Amino acid sequence: MRPPCEIMVQKVLPAIRVEISRLLMQEHGLQQQDIAKRLGVSKAAVSQYVSSKRGADTDFFDNAKEEIKDFAESVALNEDTSNLTEDFCNICKILQTEGWKRREQAGSSEYIVENCSICLKR
Repeated sequence: MRPPCEIMVQKVLPAIRVEISRLLMQEHGLQQQDIAKRLGVSKAAVSQYVSSKRGADTDFFDNAKEEIKDFAESVALNEDTSNLTEDFCNICKILQTEGWKRREQAGSSEYIVENCSICLKR
């Protein structure tokens, strides 16, 4: 069995960054280099996020999408993103309670995720 945190790191966190990167680029007009700096990742990673080479096989339910959109707006408005960690963690907590799903693809099935209470206790 894969623990939920492993799935979060490998699949879900990159998918969150995909959504944030796309929103920052499309709705806020930020360049990849600026997005990379604000998210603390490389420009190459942002390039892979926006071209669907990383994190593109996961989708979120509406409540999480709204939280991600709000987070992207906060990132767009603040060049100093060091205080946004708690907001990013809130997205993760929502996903732990609501769940996430694989993008609709031929033969795909939803992730089976057991609730992880480790992070929720923090």
